[in-house]
Amino acid sequence: MADVKPFRAIRPAEGLEAKIAALPYDVYSREEAKCEVEKEPLSFLRIDRAETQFPPEVDTYADCVYEKAHDLLWEMVEKGELIQEETECYYIYELVMDGRSQIGITACASVDDYLDETIRKHENTRADKEVDRIRHVDTCKAQTGPIFLAYRSQPAINEEVERVRQGKPLYDFTASDGVIHRVWRIEDQEAVERIQTAFSEVKNIYIADGHHRCASAVKVSRMRREENPNYTGKEEFNHFLSVLFPDDQLMIMDYNRVVKDLNGWETEAFLERIGQDFFVEKWGAEACKPEKKGCISMYLEDTWYRLEVKEPSVGKDPVAALDVALLQDRLLTPVLGIGDPRTDKRIDFVGGIRGLAELEKRVHTDCKVAFAMYPTSIAELFSVSDAGLLMPPKSTWFEPKLRSGLFIHGIE
Repeated sequence: MADVKPFRAIRPAEGLEAKIAALPYDVYSREEAKCEVEKEPLSFLRIDRAETQFPPEVDTYADCVYEKAHDLLWEMVEKGELIQEETECYYIYELVMDGRSQIGITACASVDDYLDETIRKHENTRADKEVDRIRHVDTCKAQTGPIFLAYRSQPAINEEVERVRQGKPLYDFTASDGVIHRVWRIEDQEAVERIQTAFSEVKNIYIADGHHRCASAVKVSRMRREENPNYTGKEEFNHFLSVLFPDDQLMIMDYNRVVKDLNGWETEAFLERIGQDFFVEKWGAEACKPEKKGCISMYLEDTWYRLEVKEPSVGKDPVAALDVALLQDRLLTPVLGIGDPRTDKRIDFVGGIRGLAELEKRVHTDCKVAFAMYPTSIAELFSVSDAGLLMPPKSTWFEPKLRSGLFIHGIE
């Protein structure tokens, strides 16, 4: 059963939260991150992406970059720009985008739960992408980016959340992208115990987003355990910073595909070939979103087409039944010759937040064809994870993004 504990958060001093909170480090290029930090010098990006403090010739992964991140973080604590709680608390974290609210609990999840698969994943991670965050967490002695976790909704937890939300928020601000962020602190010991007990009855928790950050936090923990063979399990490095959302609060957006060429096919022959596996309906110039599972929208030569799978996957394999897998297995691989979308330079991925106009733009600039997907559901994510399987890359896109810098977990 899940071990989800309160913690002594390091967080912005009240009044500075809107200045410090930043989008995740990996949504920016180096140049974009530097521009953001120049616009807002207190942005947490200067810690998550400390290369912004150096000229371009300094390597992003140089030792001095991680040392700078450490120094900036703890200088903010010394200055009182970041403060640490006196007691262990939970936090309610609400994000509102386009009028839709999503409410989770900020806490620390257990490394052991990850290792014994109480916390389940649906993606593989790449060692090269982990190294950066391993070094960042290890050098800073803190976890700075929360892992986005999901669990099946629990009435007992929901009741506690709603009770606390009747009070005044600790933070309440609107970010530059229009997303509203509200935070409430749960410090009452009885309420803390009720929430911790309720989570202990949750059978499984699922990584929704942040597989690489999670794997990195776990590896830092294992390093610390090796350095401290008499560790008790109660040390802070045995847990990692998370925001946990009930499944009925979450919305997964589409994660779309663009391909640079037709792999040698002429347009008419290509349409005829994909007609073997899909019903193909010419839609026209007006963009169309897939309206149900098993449907895909395709943009080719200024025209939208509606594709519907002729023979949906049947059987017990939850991965094969995913729309992204059907597209990969029946079109991208056999027709367009894209065997491994992780490494093939001819394919790119576009988050649904960018809309269908972005797909049209890509086809008019550097690509030949685009595919708009019906979103993967949270139930499908749970099914794949429960089966111990992995989704194809770029199967899910979650919005809104959790902000970094609102909650920091010191591991020493």
